[in-house]
Amino acid sequence: MAIALLFLVFAILLIIGVPVAFALAAASLVTLLYLDLPSVVLVQQISAGSGSASLIAIPLFIFAGEIMMRGGISERLIALASSLVGRLRGGLGQVSVLSSLFFGGVSGSAIADVSAVGGTMIPQMVKRGYDRDFAVNVSITAALVALLVPPSHNLILFSAAAGGGLSIARLFAAGIVPALLMTVALMVTGYAVARRRGYGTEPFPGMRAVMVRLVAALPGLGLVALIFVGIRAGIFTAVESAAIAVVYALLVTVVLYRQLRLREFLDTVVHAARSTGVILFVIATAAVFGWLLAYLQVPAAAVEFLQSFAHSKYMVLLMIVVMLLLLGTFMDLAPMILICTPIFLPVARAYGIDPIHFGLVLVLTGGLGLVTPPVGSVLFIGTAIGKISVAESMRTIWPFWLAGLAVLLVVAFFPQLSLWLPGILA
Repeated sequence: MAIALLFLVFAILLIIGVPVAFALAAASLVTLLYLDLPSVVLVQQISAGSGSASLIAIPLFIFAGEIMMRGGISERLIALASSLVGRLRGGLGQVSVLSSLFFGGVSGSAIADVSAVGGTMIPQMVKRGYDRDFAVNVSITAALVALLVPPSHNLILFSAAAGGGLSIARLFAAGIVPALLMTVALMVTGYAVARRRGYGTEPFPGMRAVMVRLVAALPGLGLVALIFVGIRAGIFTAVESAAIAVVYALLVTVVLYRQLRLREFLDTVVHAARSTGVILFVIATAAVFGWLLAYLQVPAAAVEFLQSFAHSKYMVLLMIVVMLLLLGTFMDLAPMILICTPIFLPVARAYGIDPIHFGLVLVLTGGLGLVTPPVGSVLFIGTAIGKISVAESMRTIWPFWLAGLAVLLVVAFFPQLSLWLPGILA
């Protein structure tokens, strides 16, 4: 009864529009009172949930990404991508996808990606004669690549939700091949849609221009190498790398690019603080929700339930993916990771599924929910930038969404794709 009450109150609050963090806290409090447990447990678990040292990396990476976004790096990455793939059919769409791969390695956030790259590329595509729905759909689905490449905030969050015992370096390495696969799939899809609609290409600027743009973008791309190589080689921890990333981002944007003025810096601080506050509040309230799940033995019940009729780990994985896709339609990615990891990770372990591989599947599945109504934050930002309705976007997004789903299924059922690189680097 307590389990049903916990999920029922949470679901009702979400349906009536209560913010996720408040819904988590309220559902937990109601269940604690029903179980006749002291309400002080709510405060204790909220405090413990936001007190993990590994979580310090998230606000620092958010800050570094904001600095790079406002300091001129996004324009240079877009220029580099344009010179590399602009010649392909639907050139600006291809540029948007490749730019998202580059910028994802700087921001680590799908929302930051669609705001920076989409904010630049969507108006340009509309101005060049591309349909608004195409411009929006290719940009919002391309932003999902940022969920997989270092320094992905969501992979750090998964490591914390899993108890902090999973290597962030291995998670970062595991996301690289799926990210490249997603990039290729979306570019092929964009090419097919562009060819059907008769979109043109961008002129090749010449090798000299390519090299100039590459040199200009290298300092920004160097942040990816600094983070990944530093953590992978054991030179510094994830938190230390995040602090170094902030210093590096300031040096690049203030000293080298000279584009981050005092006003932009203050705006960056405010925006990063606001984003951090929202994320950490969700993390804190999800901690007490997760504690109740463990107290009520929900993970053990989930394992027992699935073992009663599913004997193949691939069948279990498929069922988990389907459930996560449904959850992703009405739950944002961060709370979804925090709530679902304690439930489904023990199931995955029981069936011999590698937790690193499972983390990639969880994040990628939840990512598809970001471009799916009714609670698709990336979808809403993209349609706002493109000045079209969600319904207009949904009518034609299906080729890109299906491409993302195909990549998800390939990654889920061929674990070597995500585990190969961590194994090599180990």
